[in-house]
Parts: sequence; C-alpha cells; structure tokens
Amino acid sequence: MDSIVETEKEQGMLGLLFSGQGAQYVGMGRALQDASQAARGLFARADEVLGYSLSSICWEGPESELVRTEHCQPGIYVVSLAAWAALCERCPSLDAPGVVAAAAGLSLGEYSALAAAGGFTFEDGLRLVHTRGRLMQEACSASDGAMASVLGMEVEALSPLCSEHGVGIANLNCPGQVVVSGERSRVDRLVEALKAQGIRVIPLQVAGAYHSPLMAPAAEQLGDALERTPMQAELRFPVFANVNAQAHSGPEEIRDLLKAQVVGSVRWEESMRAMLALGVTTFVELGPGKVLTGLMRRIDRGVKVVRVEDMGTLEDAAAQLTG
Repeated sequence: MDSIVETEKEQGMLGLLFSGQGAQYVGMGRALQDASQAARGLFARADEVLGYSLSSICWEGPESELVRTEHCQPGIYVVSLAAWAALCERCPSLDAPGVVAAAAGLSLGEYSALAAAGGFTFEDGLRLVHTRGRLMQEACSASDGAMASVLGMEVEALSPLCSEHGVGIANLNCPGQVVVSGERSRVDRLVEALKAQGIRVIPLQVAGAYHSPLMAPAAEQLGDALERTPMQAELRFPVFANVNAQAHSGPEEIRDLLKAQVVGSVRWEESMRAMLALGVTTFVELGPGKVLTGLMRRIDRGVKVVRVEDMGTLEDAAAQLTG
C-alpha cells in the first residue's frame, strides 16, 4: 500500500475540497474523460440522467450556454466527481475506508462532497444540482441582485456597514476576503461607501445575488426536491456544511442545511479551520480551477494542497499522494 495512504488511514489527515460555481470553463473535464474510464462513465451517466449532452456543453460550449446556472452547476458537479473518480482509479487505496478524514465544498461543491461521501447517489445529486441551478436562475431573473468581493477588511468591521445599507454577507472565504450580496442598488451604494474609505472592492460578474434573501423562492422550491431525495443515514466521512461550519449529522439535517445554504452565508474559512482542527494536513481540490487552493493558502500556508482537474494535475496529485 502507498506510504501516504498508510499514514492517512492511521491518522486520518486527508481532506477533500470540491469546486463551486464560477470555476467553470469550456473544455473542463474533457482530458479526464479521455484518459479515465471512471470519469468517462460519470459523464455518460450524467447525459443519460439529464436527457441532454451536458458533456458537450462542458467540453465544447459555447461559453454562453455553460455559464447558465442550470448548466454550470451540474457541469461542475460532474467534473468534480469525475476528478475524484479518476484519482481513485489512479490510486485505488485512497477510496478505502478511513483514508479521507473529511470533505467540504464551496456552495454548489457541498453537493459534490456529499455525493462523494455517499450521502446520496451520483444520479440523485445530479438531479438536485440541476434543479438548484434552474431555480436559482429563475430567482436571478425575477430580481435585480449583485455581489461584490471586499478585500482587506475583516467581517467585524464590515458587518455594521452591510446592515446600514441593507446588504448581506454571502461568503466568508478567508482572512481579508468577504463577499457581499443583495439588491443591486444597495450593493452599489455599499461599494461606493467602502471605496470612499479606501477599501478595495471588486464587483462580481454574476447573474444575481446568491446567498441572499433574493434567493428565497429558490430555497423553498429546492426544499421540496430535497424532501423527495433519498438520503443515507451514515456518511463515509464527515462533510462540513457551508452554513454552520459543522459536520452533517444525518438525512434531515442534510436537507435542512442545503435548503438554508441557498440564502445563508458560506462560512468557508470556519469550515477549513474545523477540518484543520480535525487533523487534516493534506487537502485535495477536486474540480475546475484553483480557487480553493488559493483560499487555503490565505488560511494556512503550512498546509499541503494538491488539485485535480486535468491529466497534468491528476498525475502530479497522484505522485504527491503516493510519496
């Protein structure tokens, strides 16, 4: 057995991180399906379940279709789980009980983490994220929302200003990076107030105000879909929830927390620190992009992070994880 796998099984130090919306790009996942039978099987199952060629949209675009929430959310879900499947195919011992200490996913990525942990089947999770994407797209179209990333300002100082302007906090990503969300006019006024104080703010190119009360209609309808989805009582490894930075404890809590996540804040930094406290010392980012690797470097530069999104990163991760 690989040396690092023996260490991880004894001490439980491997953590999985799954990509969130915004990491998508045309061509994502194609190299994985070309080289991995396990990844190829997931793309084929996804196309069959959805009744259209999601794989073609992921690999060929056009970008205008891929960025649509109802496509990019299931697309990232499939690519992320294909990355994990390809890594396990390359290093089978990683999938053994006790090797993974915990997992988390950024917003949408929480579904990928739960599927990897056996909370629900790949197919049921795919149906959920497709529904989630469609409902969120509808909520975006029915409102005029915006989001912005606030850099170099801690949440304790930002919160009073958000309350004053009627804007919510969507993401607590890492030290010095907080994302705000709400009605466009209110977000614009907050951005101007922050810039007047010399604070750096980056407006985000998104369809609407995710993780804000403007997503409430989507959350309510998603709750119905979650109630109809079979859930497993026990997970293969703990999965930390975005909204409370704690590990899911069972099917009803999974349903409640995933519904709350649509309108609630993503407490990513807290989730990462909880995983670190659990003993995780090596993280694997699975899915398109390297956003989560960058955030982890801001949270704890001493932690080892590898990632898998294509064949180059797959081979590099396999080499590092097998010592």
